[in-house]
Amino acid sequence: MVPNVLTIAGTDPSGGAGVQADLKTFSAHGAYGMSVITALVAQTTTGVAEVHEVPPEFITSQLVTLLDDVRVDAVKIGMLANAEVIRAVIEVLDRYAPPHVVLDPVMVAKSGDRLLAPEAVGALRDELLPRVDLITPNLPEAADLLGEPELTDVEGMPAQAERLAGLGAKQVLLKGGHLAGESSVDLLYGDGIAEFLTSERVVTSNDHGTGCTLSAAIAALRPQRADWLTAVRESKDYLTEALRASERLDVGHGHGPVHHFHRWW
Repeated sequence: MVPNVLTIAGTDPSGGAGVQADLKTFSAHGAYGMSVITALVAQTTTGVAEVHEVPPEFITSQLVTLLDDVRVDAVKIGMLANAEVIRAVIEVLDRYAPPHVVLDPVMVAKSGDRLLAPEAVGALRDELLPRVDLITPNLPEAADLLGEPELTDVEGMPAQAERLAGLGAKQVLLKGGHLAGESSVDLLYGDGIAEFLTSERVVTSNDHGTGCTLSAAIAALRPQRADWLTAVRESKDYLTEALRASERLDVGHGHGPVHHFHRWW
């Protein structure tokens, strides 16, 4: 059966991140993609110009209308913008209890523009995080969630992932892409077990939407795979190839997108 996978996130008109990237990624992994919009974002490869936040009541309406009708096999949560939106999503998650919820804690865009209000970090950490199955923070996001300095080495990742799990997340994928080195090292932590996942570091400026793409791939694959580790490993391999193939594209003058459909064209 083809899995139905839902993204709850903001938009990206350039197609490299947000809902647009999520839907491409779902399709690339044999999943039927659906979307609920949390924010309309005027952004390109060079930055964010403006954000129009969708009222929480309408986000609730989108979610309830969809979930009353369609079976959802996995959910990917991206940009939530503010605490009111976070609580609207929580209410629906509690009501419908969809399986396999992946949270990409989108706080800052690749350009440095903030996408989550600073005062909303507490709501995401204390209220939403305990309700999801997997959280996928990079090192700056992990430091923001924990209120501690950003890691500068791989050695500190297991302890930091354990601290994140202590906040309530069942599984933590701590992404080490901000560290220097020839390899990109991530850490999957769950049930007291830490697993380092290493992949080739692809040198390219086309890294717009990598976090969105990775979390969306995991959400699409989890209903089709036996465990989180398998889904995460395959998703990392997919992203590495999408980064490597990104040079085939010519999109924008800033951080270009990855090639979501590198396997086909």
